[in-house]
Amino acid sequence: MTEGNQTVISWFLLLGLPIPPEHQHLFYALFMAMYLTTILGNLIIIILIQLDSHLHTPMYSFLSNLSFSDLCFSSVTMPKLLQNMQSQVPSIPYAGCLTQMYFFLLFGDLESFLLVAMAYDRYVAICFPLHYTSIMSPKLCVSLVLLSWVLTTFHAMLHTLLMARLSFCEDNVIPHFFCDMSALLKLSCSDTHVNELVIFITGGLVLVIPFVLILVSYARIVATILKVPSAQGIHKAFSTCGSHLSVVSLSYGTVIGLYLCSSSNHSTVKESVMAMMFTVVNPMLNPFIYSLRNRDIKGALGRVFCKKKMMI
Repeated sequence: MTEGNQTVISWFLLLGLPIPPEHQHLFYALFMAMYLTTILGNLIIIILIQLDSHLHTPMYSFLSNLSFSDLCFSSVTMPKLLQNMQSQVPSIPYAGCLTQMYFFLLFGDLESFLLVAMAYDRYVAICFPLHYTSIMSPKLCVSLVLLSWVLTTFHAMLHTLLMARLSFCEDNVIPHFFCDMSALLKLSCSDTHVNELVIFITGGLVLVIPFVLILVSYARIVATILKVPSAQGIHKAFSTCGSHLSVVSLSYGTVIGLYLCSSSNHSTVKESVMAMMFTVVNPMLNPFIYSLRNRDIKGALGRVFCKKKMMI
């Protein structure tokens, strides 16, 4: 209980997912397997990129950061969800709730900015192949990653500080499996107009603008590809963008679905399912999307294992 922001309650009750009691153990095992797969898959991508010199390129530098972001993003909600599924009182402290919200926004937004950087990388590689090395310099790559971190850190901190100034009086039940910002605003007994205005303004900056930049990059890419005379050249150009396009479609598709669900009435179950897709399924699938059809990743995996066998 704090006097500064007049917070009356000191903890929140997370209702979690609408799972029948008889199926709790089954879903617990499923979510645990999905979380471990997410951790393992993204760690393998990060380690391979660090160990194999052939992958020390701008594209894989961005991919390494994306894998780290996915790993952390899933870790923001999954451990607490698994803990609450085994607990009789699925609660979270007030400070823990704000902390979870902060890191959820941080790593969720970070993925959007990294996908923009990766789209720009593909744009330069296809539209300006002869100048790729000079344009995508190590300095520019580091600058793009740092800019992504700075912007997302500021955005997450802004919303967290605005949330901390609100009062929560009686109702402390969150109909979700994590501390969702919109759910917290509905529970507050303070005036939330400032929070809602900032969400509307910054939502365009961290979601709409990156999405538009990605669309513009691929519009330029498609225009360039269509000028390639050979079918083999077109196929090769599209194959270099296929994985990134799949991740973008999966990421923004679930965000749009989550937004549509949250804007409709009586959609708690659908909203929880879409949030589960965004926070758990997407980070788990991204490493597979980038590795299954990627010869560089497969080659790096083979080279790393061959080195280990030779050492043995």
